[in-house]
Amino acid sequence: MFERIFESEAVAEALRIVQSEFLMAIWETLYVTILATFFAIVIGLPLGALLVVGEKDGIMPIPGWLLSFLNVLINLLRSVPFLILMIMAFPLTRLIVGTVVGTTASIPPLVLAAFPFIARLVETALREVDRNLIEMAQSMGATPMQIITKVLIPEAVPSLISSMTTAITTILGYTAMSGIIGGGGLGKIAINYGYYRYKYLVMLLAVILLIAMVQTFQSVGTKIAIKSDKRSRK
Repeated sequence: MFERIFESEAVAEALRIVQSEFLMAIWETLYVTILATFFAIVIGLPLGALLVVGEKDGIMPIPGWLLSFLNVLINLLRSVPFLILMIMAFPLTRLIVGTVVGTTASIPPLVLAAFPFIARLVETALREVDRNLIEMAQSMGATPMQIITKVLIPEAVPSLISSMTTAITTILGYTAMSGIIGGGGLGKIAINYGYYRYKYLVMLLAVILLIAMVQTFQSVGTKIAIKSDKRSRK
């Protein structure tokens, strides 16, 4: 299958495709990844916090049936494979975007797949906060919202940054699969040229770029998390 991948003709064609299409594909991948991550955090961050503070012994208890419902919903969405979730999300995508095909149309299913994942990561990060700090804030008369915004989240910032880094790299991987429904980006190039047209060198270059982007996001996120950790400066 790969015996002719580096022939001069294949290399020349791959370079032509790189020059004409890869710049726009990189932009589309970043556009989808950043927007999907932003909206997933907007939904997942408060949801993850609610799972912690809304427990029976939490600082802002909510009805048990509502907490159970949220947990079941999150587990259900996390258990559905992304390709199947994309198809199931067609009605929602059409309602929001007006179409189920295209780069922008891949954002709603990405958000739907990512926010439960982010909610669990946020829940884990907030559970690591020292309970003594929360009890101290309560003894000083802090309201539940003040504890959340001035104790829980600030203390969990390094873990939250690490979690968001994991989330954005996961979403970046999902964007490659969105090429199946016509989503743009490097995933579309890999599928269109590598799967449908058997131009494996183009597919290989697209995969290498995706790996490089994942490594970049991961490295930057890790450095920011380390710098934001107060313990690392003691």
